Amino acid sequence: MRVLIICTEKLPVPPVKGGAIQTYIAGAVPYLNENHAITILGRDDPSLPDEEIIDDVQYVRVPGKLLETYREGIVNFVKDNTFDLIHIFNRPRLVCPVRDVAPNSRIILSMHNDMFKIEKIDPAEATKAISQLDKIITISNYIGEAIVKLFPEAKPKLQTIYSGVDLDRFVPIYSDKGRKLGDWIRKEYELESKKIILFAGRLSANKGADVLIRAVHKLTKKHSNVALVLMGSKGYSDNRMTDYIAYINAMANRFSIPVITTGFVQPDQIQNWFAAADIFVCPSQWEEPLARVHYEAMAAGLPIVTTARGGNTEVIEGNKNGLIVENPDNPEEFVTHLSTLLTNPKLCKQMGQHGRNFVERNHSWDRVVSDIANVWKEIDYNIQNNTTIGSVTLQGKKQLMENIQDTEQKEANADQEIQGEKRDKNINTRLSVIEEQQSPITQKTQLRKKKKLPYSPFNRSRSKNLGLVSILF
Repeated sequence: MRVLIICTEKLPVPPVKGGAIQTYIAGAVPYLNENHAITILGRDDPSLPDEEIIDDVQYVRVPGKLLETYREGIVNFVKDNTFDLIHIFNRPRLVCPVRDVAPNSRIILSMHNDMFKIEKIDPAEATKAISQLDKIITISNYIGEAIVKLFPEAKPKLQTIYSGVDLDRFVPIYSDKGRKLGDWIRKEYELESKKIILFAGRLSANKGADVLIRAVHKLTKKHSNVALVLMGSKGYSDNRMTDYIAYINAMANRFSIPVITTGFVQPDQIQNWFAAADIFVCPSQWEEPLARVHYEAMAAGLPIVTTARGGNTEVIEGNKNGLIVENPDNPEEFVTHLSTLLTNPKLCKQMGQHGRNFVERNHSWDRVVSDIANVWKEIDYNIQNNTTIGSVTLQGKKQLMENIQDTEQKEANADQEIQGEKRDKNINTRLSVIEEQQSPITQKTQLRKKKKLPYSPFNRSRSKNLGLVSILF
């Protein structure tokens, strides 16, 4: 199919300035591009050209930052191009404008935040947008449930597809590579003998860094060998000072233990800090959709302490890979869980190993791509049969996937038969020529030299639909 992916107006893709959605897209697209022609439509950035092709994926960038400005650029681009499928990320307010200029395209929406709230979108526009969609993908059950509470009609179109993590980049702290990365960081910051507690995220009140600092201050009364690392900045690549950052810095300066504030860390370097840590803490105070740092911490083999906010608990398996703080605004609960882990190294190791196994089973990019590809496959099937995904029942969906697989198998079998017939015909033709022109000995020698391998679908050169696929984020 010709697919357009539309990003959000906040940050560019590739994720040169970070961003969970941008990282998600960058992780999934290389695999999805194997069978589709993809265009990624996103916001501009001084470090990136307005148009480029990377690994057969076309990137188009228009002015962003403000949604109104971004929407105008998107509409103009979509109006001048044709796509089978348009996959919009996290912006339901783009659905109707895109539908107006792409009446024949199928549209799906991936939701990474609760953007259907009344303060984010007018209810009438939200209702219309939902009616225009074939599918709504959410990164957690929490987000899907939040949408259904406001718009029950969205329920048949919802599907949760959890995010993924690069398992080669985020390596377990107990692996040789992990130990080398961690030792380098520890030596650089003179933390060799410390138990490192890691926070990763924006330094804002809703992320709870101040609560964690108060908790660690209390924790040091029993555990004086700890160090706290706050990895992050005001927002993404923004290292400007804010009142909140000044506040937490002042709190940290009163500590007798090391407190490292890293500022913005380049996306391709954050795994180093995970490799250096002993425990990961997500002290979110708001209803977090499901912070991707959980996947990164588990991939690094770290035990997790997280809060019962939003979708965060959906990746915690009954205290096997982490502990849950039920009252996130209470530092004492963090102290209790952190103390449990610090006094029990064996438990830390078991939780870290379980977390690594959990993401290997459930959150590799292969799994994410497989789930997205199945949604796209349904769309492709519905395009051919002029049906709508949202109207398909669970039983009908199962039959739909069986029909798709059956069609693919029939096409493969037919292709194999055609190739086999062509091969047999070519061999017979050559045999006739050889029999007429050569002696028996020479004939046998030439046949051996020219004999083709038996037909196999793996010997075929893969061809792409050369149409243009664009994804709007």
